[in-house]
Parts: sequence; structure tokens; C-alpha cells
Amino acid sequence: MANLRRPLRVLFVGSEVWPYASAGGLSRVTSYLPKALIKQGIDARIMMPKYGKIDSQKYKFKKVIDQLKVPTGSGEKSSNLICNVLSHQLPNSPITYFLENQEYYELRANVYAYADDHIRWGLLQRGLWEFLKVYNDWTPDIIHCHDWHTALTANYFQQEYKEIEKLEHIKTIFTIHNLGFQAPYDHRFISELDYDDGKAPIPDLMSPEYAKLNSMRRGIIYSDLITTVSPTYAKEILTKEYGEGLDPLLREVRGKLVGILNGLDYDDYDPLTDVNIFENYRKGEWVSRSENKLRLQDSFALKKGLEHPMFGISYRLTPQKGLDLILEVIETIIQEFDAQLVVNGDGDAEYKTFFLELSRKYPENVGINLAFDEKLPRQIFAGADFLLHPSKFEPCGIVQMEAMAYGCIPIVHKVGGLADTVTDGENGFVFSEFKPNSLLVTCARTVEALKYKEVINPIRLSCMKQDFSWEVAAERYLRNYKQLVGIK
Repeated sequence: MANLRRPLRVLFVGSEVWPYASAGGLSRVTSYLPKALIKQGIDARIMMPKYGKIDSQKYKFKKVIDQLKVPTGSGEKSSNLICNVLSHQLPNSPITYFLENQEYYELRANVYAYADDHIRWGLLQRGLWEFLKVYNDWTPDIIHCHDWHTALTANYFQQEYKEIEKLEHIKTIFTIHNLGFQAPYDHRFISELDYDDGKAPIPDLMSPEYAKLNSMRRGIIYSDLITTVSPTYAKEILTKEYGEGLDPLLREVRGKLVGILNGLDYDDYDPLTDVNIFENYRKGEWVSRSENKLRLQDSFALKKGLEHPMFGISYRLTPQKGLDLILEVIETIIQEFDAQLVVNGDGDAEYKTFFLELSRKYPENVGINLAFDEKLPRQIFAGADFLLHPSKFEPCGIVQMEAMAYGCIPIVHKVGGLADTVTDGENGFVFSEFKPNSLLVTCARTVEALKYKEVINPIRLSCMKQDFSWEVAAERYLRNYKQLVGIK
């Protein structure tokens, strides 16, 4: 492999890929990272399921493999699921292969939340190897898998495919996006009888035992390289506090563990060209940016005026995001500083109910949208003064990067990727102890800073000058790819 005379070939595998199917930040990684790698001279491609929600009229698919037989298990007693493999390529983007199956993908409207999700992801991973076994036009050097949905890929390779001559050279990389999700069940409450140590053979897809596999553990054990989505998170998951029960294993394999910060596509998140915001602006054009704040106040029927400190929330409303801290202090912040809050996001009912009641109590100070809105996050980033993002833990976080690109100053808990991207007083405000008073004091500091242009504008400008581009991340991945396959 060290004498490779063609571009390095890397196949990304994910449960979601932007823009075909997206439920969160994972789809941005599986889309933007391979796109950035192509610019580095890598022959990067992608594989994902062909969900029914993907518009076949919008994307003209080409059939690559017809009637692909995907075994559900090992040996002669194994049955087969019949799939097709399609392909599509967007301009300046990688070729994407789609595994098509009527029962498990085509007839499903959503990406997640089915009782047989474990079978759907198993089919993708087994189908991947069967596709590569019979497809003669292209074979990857590396397969790069993402989160527990594709974590069994390396395990399948070791069990079923490593002796096949055309595949035997392939190396596997597994990226942990969130260690809190390891399998189709909650790993915190698994019984000893159902515990999966990762060493037994993978059972048949249709077996009840298949649903008990801890995919995350097996991905860590069998993959050649493990990456996480920020350097700090790579250190945190070696501890009991953040390791989610896998910290002993991670410490054992720490020699193959690397933290690489996720990136942001600045062509997409550019306030000068973004058609989703009210008024476009350049770095330092604070008058034009202020127009977005006034328009955002209008759209939520809030009190009009630049003097009101405006805090924004635009992410999934879950305990991980530090919502419990916000619930403790937000009413005090509104009352004491005549502050405003704009909330955008779906999530847990208790948080949605709280913000709904808060908006009724303070209609001129609180605006909420609890349904999907493609434009609103950008409008919040362009209009709000501060992003409230006090996550309890955060593997990387992309929202704070998106906000900074628009000059929205993040307020964060010093953890994971937030610690790697936000520096107190330079491009945000940071607190260390995960306590309500810590958040309250930090918000008071931001409100005070907002009163002085000579203080707040340099912080805004620093936010907009940050470079978290995918090109930076791609260079770091490329170094690890080359090392893995023996290229100097």
C-alpha cells in the first residue's frame, strides 16, 4: 500500500447524509468531510440507505448493482435479503451509493425510531461488504464508519470478509460522535444476562440476540483506528465521568484513539450570501447585523430595540444541552436585565412546556418555535447577541461554530468540543462548573459587556474570524489515513 500510485480511496458509511436525508449534525459530517477530502486529492465516496423519503424525481439515480443478495447470517442456513445499489453525484461532491431495499428502507418515512432499526443498520453494513465483493469498478483502501449505526462494519469484516483477496487490504476507521448512544437499547440498563462483551460472533440479523449487541463496543474493539469529534472529548471519554461504561476499554486501546475537531462549511454558513437571513453583512458591519436583530424581534412580536440583550437557543431540547441550568436561571435573567430569549427546537416535552409557558408569561421578551424551520436557526444566529449553549457534555458541537460565523457570541460550559472552540473573553463566554449560579454569573457578564461597543464588538469580530473549516479537519484526517495504510 505504501507504493500506491493512484489517489487514496476512502468510503464513508453513515445512516444519514446531507442533503439526501438528515436528522442532525451527523449528516453534515458524512457530507462535508468527504467533500473536503476530494479537494485534498482523495477519491472519497459515500454509502447510505435509500430511504423512501429521498426524492427520486429530484435526484436521478443510476442503478449500479441489481438484485444483490445480502445474507442475514453465516453458513448455509442463512437467508438472503435482496437489495439494489444505486448511485448519485451532486456537483462538486462525492459519488454516493445507496443500498435500496423495499421493506427496510423504501417503505419507511423516517431515518430513525423504528423497532427494527438494528436490522436496518445491520443490513446496511452487511450490504456494504457484499456490494464491494461483487463490484469491480472501485474498491476502497479505507472504510470510514460513523456512530453506532455503522460500528459493526469492522466486526463483519473480521468475521466474514477478511479472507477475500480483493478486500483483505481494507482498513477501517470508526468515528464516535456521541458515546451516550451505543446500541438500539439504553446500555445503562442492560442486564448481566444480556451483556455483550463484543467477543462472540455476530448472530443472524433476524435473531433476537442480534438486538442485544453493543455496536459501539464492537466498533471500538475491531476497527483499526478510532476517532472522536474533538480533542477534548477524546480525553474525556477515557474517564468514568464521560466514558459511559466504555472507559476501561477505551483506555486499553488509547493508542489507536485520536480526537479531530469537526468542521463547518463556510460557503453555506456565510452571512454575506445567506438567503435565509433578513439582511446580509460582512465581518464588522454591525449596523447591518443589527437590522437582523430588529427583524427577529418583529417576527416574534417582541419589544423592539437594540438595547435589549437577546439570547438564542437553536438545538434539540434535551438534558445533554444543559437545559436544566437554563430553566433555573432564565426567568431571573429576563427580569433583571429586561433580556429577550428566542427558542427554536424540538425535544423533550418538559422543556417545550416550560418555554411555552415562559413565552405566555413574558410575551414581549420570549419567542418560541418548537417545530422544524430551516431558515430560523440562521436568523437567530444573525440576530441574537448570544447563543445559550451550556451543554452538560458535548462531543463536538457544531451549533456554536455556526453561531460564531454570524457574530452570535456563544455562552458555553467548558466541556468537550465547546472547550476546544470557545475561549473566554476572546470569542465567547465560558464557565467551568456545571451549576446554575455559574451560568447566571456568566450571563450577567455578557449583559455588562454588551453595554460597551469597545468590549463586545472585538469579541463579535473574533467569532466571525474563527476558522473551523472542513479543510482543516480534512488535513488532519488525511494524515491519519496515510499513516494507517503506510503512506509517508
